[in-house]
Amino acid sequence: MSDWLVLLIAMAAACAVVLTITLFSNRRVDPDDDPSGTPDVIEYMTMMIGVVYAIVLGLAIAGVWEGRGAAQADVQQEAQALHQIDRRVQVYPAEVRDRTRADVEAYASYVVHTEWSYMAEHGDLTDEGTQKLEKIRRDVTDYHPANDYETQAYQPLIDQVGAIDEARTARGQGAGATMPGVVWFGLISGALVTIGLIFTLQIRRSWRELLLAGLFSALIAFLLFLIWDFDAPFGRGISATAGPFLDLFPGIR
Repeated sequence: MSDWLVLLIAMAAACAVVLTITLFSNRRVDPDDDPSGTPDVIEYMTMMIGVVYAIVLGLAIAGVWEGRGAAQADVQQEAQALHQIDRRVQVYPAEVRDRTRADVEAYASYVVHTEWSYMAEHGDLTDEGTQKLEKIRRDVTDYHPANDYETQAYQPLIDQVGAIDEARTARGQGAGATMPGVVWFGLISGALVTIGLIFTLQIRRSWRELLLAGLFSALIAFLLFLIWDFDAPFGRGISATAGPFLDLFPGIR
């Protein structure tokens, strides 16, 4: 099921529940009941709870958005380091250069076409990807420079392999959901409490009050969806992309 379809269903369901409860509860209200009699302290508490929950929602969204940005930065670093190896190995003999470039391209192609979907589904890296990176490491470290020109390129190549390994590890750590279950419990509980406070204010069936109640519940559903969608940087609709690999290695498209 599409993520956007899930969003529409969640927003529609939130609106339907709130409006149904509102209409049902108003049937049981005494005609002489005066909604203006709501104590001021309840209005004050409702306002404070709403403000606190809004702050919590904002922090949660900022946290998962930052995680997505960090995941994309890791992908960029990994692809750039691969590209540097592909360029710097130019000074090596043809046999070593061609073998290293072939292994670099094979690794990039595997990440884009195979490992990416595995990360989205399982939230982890593959052993085969690790083996392909190890092959690149051996290509670089097993060759002994034959002259000063090759020696100058050797250490930077070693450093780029280390950068790939570091970025790959970070990519694996960010592949799964990062939001703890207790935080989700607090977000969902807070949403129920915040929406439930609508009824303590004794809203009526006027179209303006019903519209505001529906829009308010739909907004909370939308914000919770954003947090859920951003929480898996490689696995959902608004996620990090493999664009840096495709840009630097157009031959793997």
